[in-house]
Amino acid sequence: MTLNQAVCIVTGSAAGIGAACAMRLAAKGACVVINYTKSEREAREVAAACEATGGQTVVVRADVSSDADCRRLAGVAEEKWGRIDALVNNAGTTRFARHDDLEALQAADFQRIFGVNVIGAFQMVRAVAPSMQKQGKGAIVNVSSIAGILGMGSSVAYAASKGALNTMTLSLARALGPAIRVNAVCPGFVETRWLTSGLCSEYEAKKQNYEAITPLKATVLPKDVADAVVWLLEGADKITGEIITVDSGVHLGVMR
Repeated sequence: MTLNQAVCIVTGSAAGIGAACAMRLAAKGACVVINYTKSEREAREVAAACEATGGQTVVVRADVSSDADCRRLAGVAEEKWGRIDALVNNAGTTRFARHDDLEALQAADFQRIFGVNVIGAFQMVRAVAPSMQKQGKGAIVNVSSIAGILGMGSSVAYAASKGALNTMTLSLARALGPAIRVNAVCPGFVETRWLTSGLCSEYEAKKQNYEAITPLKATVLPKDVADAVVWLLEGADKITGEIITVDSGVHLGVMR
């Protein structure tokens, strides 16, 4: 796929990985839909940064757990640019809770987390698929997590949701080919405000431990994930149904 003038939707793109993806796409000349649920100021700052590199943007508030919002988000892209070429399903949520504390999570936590991380991703795919199928091509990248492979991360509910997202990636890759490619990236410990605020006082110790046990002796930056996402959109025309880890190799061992 040629990203110059391609129309790309990036959900949850006001900060972190989503913002990095949006800016990387804009630098390639893409037209980018910047999506947020709460952080309008930051979303507009990302849009300004994208436009400074030559990309076109539109900023849309939408909650992907709402099917109506997903369809509206897709509709804005189609109305402004006439098509949708790529979707980056990045919006996600969690609740930080120790895996061995079974009382820390309730059914409502699972429902909320799955509502965004799994159902929201599915609804976005469903919303953009008709446009991609009409033009005979499109690419989707789901931003998952190494938590979905190793059963680790911020909580049991989060890990389970990302495992479901990985499985859904395989299902949709089969169902939507040959017109639409569907892949996923699974980041490890990514240095974002989201993780910093979630781990609080444990952040630095967790970061140092991650660096110590990974083969590459490093955490992951948002731009590292964005590079993988953009490659799957732009340079991987014969790749679909792949789950690619971006984790400095932590999946090769076991976290302490």
